[in-house]
Amino acid sequence: MRDFSGKVALVTGTTGIGRAVAKRFAEGGASVMACGIETAGNEELAKEAAALGLTLQLEKCDVSKLDDVRSVVQKAVSALGGLDIIVNAAGIHPFGTVLETDFDTWNQCMLVNVASIYLLAKWGIPEMRKRGGGSIINIASVQGYACQRGVAAYATSKGAVHSLTRALALDHASDKIRVNSISPGSIRTPMLERSAAHFGQGLPLGQVLERFAAAHPLRRNGAPEEVAELAAFLASDRAGFCTGGDYLIDGGLLAGIGVQ
Repeated sequence: MRDFSGKVALVTGTTGIGRAVAKRFAEGGASVMACGIETAGNEELAKEAAALGLTLQLEKCDVSKLDDVRSVVQKAVSALGGLDIIVNAAGIHPFGTVLETDFDTWNQCMLVNVASIYLLAKWGIPEMRKRGGGSIINIASVQGYACQRGVAAYATSKGAVHSLTRALALDHASDKIRVNSISPGSIRTPMLERSAAHFGQGLPLGQVLERFAAAHPLRRNGAPEEVAELAAFLASDRAGFCTGGDYLIDGGLLAGIGVQ
């Protein structure tokens, strides 16, 4: 499908969901700039894109830093001709209760998971206005609704993503900029594997991931490519009446209650 021909997309995060989203938009004909802080992740995505012949540029960027974000937006506009789509997929997942989480870790979680969205909007929305509108998609989490124990900072940040999404949607509807969020359940990414290692209490990784999968009514973990397809729909004209919403992709996880 060449459903994004002529569009320019900026995607944060070059591993897991971010990688799948960047590739999906590029495969759909968009000119894509993907940015991430991990050199290895950036290089791996660059190699994949080159092998597939995709128009996908990579930039190293710390999305928690104002100057880095401003620079990457300017580079995307200069190199690719404008900006139509932003997907905020970069994120970190610290573990701990509030008693166990130090202040620096708490602040870094809020900077990466929430403030980065603010920064991308601050510098990106003026460019979208020049194009007559656009679409912003924020990767949130089911943990913005209901959370595990011991993830106080992460769950708080994802609840904030939901609220910021609604605020942006209301403030910029008149600019024809649609803003939505996606809340995944367990998606097989490096972040999920780190979570499984943390909560697994020494059990084999595969066994813990199977336990995560069993918690979902569909009895499996999701794939990053499935999240990317939802992002592609929300960014497309087919979702032209969708803004201010959050869209679950959680295998039915939040449809039930724990008591059986």
